[in-house]
Amino acid sequence: MKALLLREIKSFFGSPIGYLVIALFLLLNGLFLWVFDGDFNILNSGFADMSPFFKLSPFILLFLIPAVTMRSFSDEKKQGTLELLLTKPLSKWQIVNGKFLGAFTLIVIALIPTLIYVWVISIFGNPPGNIDIGSTTGSYFGLLFLVAAYCAIGVFTSTLSENQIVAFVVAVFLCFVFYFGFEGIGNLLEQNNGFLSQLGMDYHFKSMSRGVIDTRDVVYFISITIFFLALTVYQLKTNKG
Repeated sequence: MKALLLREIKSFFGSPIGYLVIALFLLLNGLFLWVFDGDFNILNSGFADMSPFFKLSPFILLFLIPAVTMRSFSDEKKQGTLELLLTKPLSKWQIVNGKFLGAFTLIVIALIPTLIYVWVISIFGNPPGNIDIGSTTGSYFGLLFLVAAYCAIGVFTSTLSENQIVAFVVAVFLCFVFYFGFEGIGNLLEQNNGFLSQLGMDYHFKSMSRGVIDTRDVVYFISITIFFLALTVYQLKTNKG
């Protein structure tokens, strides 16, 4: 599996894909957080915290991660190399995990430079250092779990078709439903609002953003991730071509 993971990472950085993903993520966040006027502008918020970044990132990643994962198995199918990959001395779980970890690693690399934002806000806060480290740390942990869930969904949808655009669209739709959909339905059905909201990623991500790592939130994200990885393995077993 390690060899497959390294192959995935090399494929990202052996082409413009990896650099483009990182550049787009940092550029979009930088523009919305520091340049464009609006609800996400940190300078206009009047508060020395990272909450605008953590409100914006899930939406950007909702499109960016499917763009990364759409080629995971779709490209293998299109190139006719999926059968060859499945004949390697690796279990299907190892193959799926290699693809998943490759995409996850790329997004984590894209997130690392955003730690500079924390340093800048801390330095220029009034007084300096006036930033809620607990909330920021919890939000970063929540973002990592969210990235894992998005990546698992994206890898799964890449097995559904050899057309990468189809995989991308389906992944964006599923990520949107799991992040925003349940809360939206809950708001329409006010009597079930609490229960339905708890089925969505947004509820658990916001919970972790408060700085308290609740095991229920961790179990939720891990369950979503494992569920879609298991679906990916099942899809490979039932439809190898």
